[in-house]
Amino acid sequence: MKLHGVHVPHMKNTAECKGVRMPVPAAVTIPMAMHIGKPAKLIVKKGDTVKLGQLIGEADGFVSSNIHSSVSGTVQKVDEMVSSMGAKVPCAVIASDGKQELYEGIKPPEPTDFDSFISAVKLSGVVGLGGAGFPSFVKLSVKELSKIEHVVINAAECEPYITSDTRTMMDKGEYVFKGIEAIKKYLGAKHFVIGIENNKKEAISRMKELSAKTEGVEVHVLPSMYPQGGEKVLVFNTVNRVIPKGGLPLDVGVIVINVTTLAFIAEYLETGIPLVEKCVTVDGSAVKEPKNIIVPIGTPIKDLIEAAGGLKADPAKVLYGGPMMGLTVPSMDEPVLKNTNAIVVMDKNEAKQHKTTPCIRCGACLNHCPFRLNPRDIAHAYKMGDGEALKKLCVDLCMECGCCSYICPANRPLVQTNKLAKIKLREYLAEQKAQQEKEGK
Repeated sequence: MKLHGVHVPHMKNTAECKGVRMPVPAAVTIPMAMHIGKPAKLIVKKGDTVKLGQLIGEADGFVSSNIHSSVSGTVQKVDEMVSSMGAKVPCAVIASDGKQELYEGIKPPEPTDFDSFISAVKLSGVVGLGGAGFPSFVKLSVKELSKIEHVVINAAECEPYITSDTRTMMDKGEYVFKGIEAIKKYLGAKHFVIGIENNKKEAISRMKELSAKTEGVEVHVLPSMYPQGGEKVLVFNTVNRVIPKGGLPLDVGVIVINVTTLAFIAEYLETGIPLVEKCVTVDGSAVKEPKNIIVPIGTPIKDLIEAAGGLKADPAKVLYGGPMMGLTVPSMDEPVLKNTNAIVVMDKNEAKQHKTTPCIRCGACLNHCPFRLNPRDIAHAYKMGDGEALKKLCVDLCMECGCCSYICPANRPLVQTNKLAKIKLREYLAEQKAQQEKEGK
């Protein structure tokens, strides 16, 4: 079996730029939904004084995440904002006092077994920091630890521009391996594979140097082909396991964790300071001084861009993340989120929309799809409103990587259509279920 993809420009302009800490912003806006799952429950009110690392949002359900203040200061207002996924969520706007006083209740956790380790990870508020945003304690809450055969550490960082994971490996490599030791100790995992694309020579060298001192760790150098960092793609290309449709990595004996997430867990076990800041790559054709910036979560994007020297051209498009899977930002006032690993600002030439022309049936979209889906037929089924066809075409397998749109010579919006088709399929399946329940009564 061969997995497919596309060769994209690397544009790793900031790979050698160590993260620099920006000045504390005047205010931060912290939404209660910066993770997959149920939003956290806001537990502060207007006028409250808060300190750095203080809990301001409690996980409200199993798939949820704690949220902490990234500054010391005063809650200016409690409001609602539209999240990056389009839903309205509660948020706290905190005016910073500039002191960054640490909350008195912060202390390093002292896990003694699996349960107390998982509790510590939950308290930290960490989520998938590679962009997915899935609560990490949920992923690590394995009921049968004997099922874990491999832990795959995702260090592929295959999107253009983004280098924040690269900087983790270079600047916090020791914490990556302290994280490995913690997973070994509390989950009993024995085999670890660090998957890195071959365009990160220094990071590969650093991980190999550290892995030589740690039993059971292998550095797997991968070809630079997007989307190498996709979970299913990475699992196949590192440990030769195929995750079944609708399945999870654990179904084939694997846990996948992002390299920065792993390093943070180790750092939290040492310091007790929860997830309150991120190293974010700021780059793109409109950015004057591309760099990696260590920034408090909730900082307005405009402040982050200012810390990168401002803009050298009018911004035509601003993205959370990279150009392949990133989400367009509606305003420069939007905040940095837990899972923000990059802000890419494009000028009008880079963001130029190419004219869409009719499909020429070349098959490029099918041939380059990592899962060999057929975007052309999916687009036709969506246009016809054919839910059964969408089911047979397995559109729900699409991970929205954008390979099909990138490679299409007709510039058709294939990945966007796939997203809409997945919604149509869910509606169709819900209607089918309702009809079956009705007939069964």
